[in-house]
Amino acid sequence: MAKKTVATFKTGKGKDFVKVIKMVKSPKTGSLTFKEEIVHKDHVKDFLSTAK
Repeated sequence: MAKKTVATFKTGKGKDFVKVIKMVKSPKTGSLTFKEEIVHKDHVKDFLSTAK
C-alpha cells in the first residue's frame, strides 16, 4: 500500500505536496510529541508557525 501512495505523490499534482513533521510540547505534562501532516508546499511555513 505504501508503494502505491508514494508512486501517486510523485506523479502529476502530487509533486506539490510534502510531509511535514513538527515537535509540539504538551502544556499539561511538558512532554514532546510529533505532529505529522501532508500539506501543499506553499503552506509549509503556515503549518510550522502555528502554535498548537
